[in-house]
Amino acid sequence: MKDVEKTSVERENSSKRLRRRKRKMNLYSLIVILLVLTVGVTVSYTFLFNINEIKISGESDQYTAEQILQASGIQKGDNLLRLNTHKSEQNILDALLYVETADVDRHFPSSLEITVSKCVPAFNVVYEMGTLLVSKQGKILADNGFITTGLPVFYGYDPLEKTPGKPLSSEDEQKHEAFLEFIDIINDTEQNIIASVDMTDKYAMLVNYSNGIIFKMGNWTDIEYKLNMANNVMNDKDVEGKTGYITMIGSNECSFRINDDPVYIPGVTPQTTEPVTGTDIIPGEQGESGESQPVTNPAGEIDEDQEEIFREHNEALTEATESPEE
Repeated sequence: MKDVEKTSVERENSSKRLRRRKRKMNLYSLIVILLVLTVGVTVSYTFLFNINEIKISGESDQYTAEQILQASGIQKGDNLLRLNTHKSEQNILDALLYVETADVDRHFPSSLEITVSKCVPAFNVVYEMGTLLVSKQGKILADNGFITTGLPVFYGYDPLEKTPGKPLSSEDEQKHEAFLEFIDIINDTEQNIIASVDMTDKYAMLVNYSNGIIFKMGNWTDIEYKLNMANNVMNDKDVEGKTGYITMIGSNECSFRINDDPVYIPGVTPQTTEPVTGTDIIPGEQGESGESQPVTNPAGEIDEDQEEIFREHNEALTEATESPEE
């Protein structure tokens, strides 16, 4: 019986030793793996994946491959893993005015490709002190004192940023959102070309087409939907070839008319409130000079008929005032 008990104890001790040995082996294996990974990462970030070939591709009429590479801040020997590609792309856009886009792509184990596209002047943005020449993607190319002919013109955008090389931004976020939607649509369309957009009043935007149609679009929302509706009207057989006015009625209907006063003049703030007519003016109302002010119609012209009525009223009023009481 004693021998049996002794054998049982030895087996139990042997099992514990095996478990301890297994735990130690697992720990050793983990340490070895961590060491290998550490060495591998260190080697990768120092000796491996270093750039020995840089390729420049794309379109750029203004800059050489050397200028693009210098602007990126990348050099041969830099490590691909440590490279901040986004920062390099932004460096190129900031340094080279006429580069529209820049893409930096790693090609492991040791090469890099920089692809650029050139800026194409696409839009005029008129503001109080001048006109910004803007690329297809909204990059400011120049601050001019003139409108570049042949390019769509935006009025009333209220630019916040005017520095060439910077992306266009507005003091009004909703106007900027509308502008971005307009340029996406203009860049993608070839029919019914938009000549100008007046967003002075973002709740009553006006779109001038090169075919002579003026679209009273309304507010800045759902621009693509509204322009599609206007296009449908312009392409209608009863409207095609005519000039006139398309007016947005409600949210899902357009109306076309040949005449619609007042006529829109590009760059002039559109009237968004009810015009003051002769009937809204108090007869004999005087200005600072003490003289009666002439009555004008919505076009700014003197309304002779209404002026005569007021003159007769004023004369009768004067006679009644000067007559002695009975």
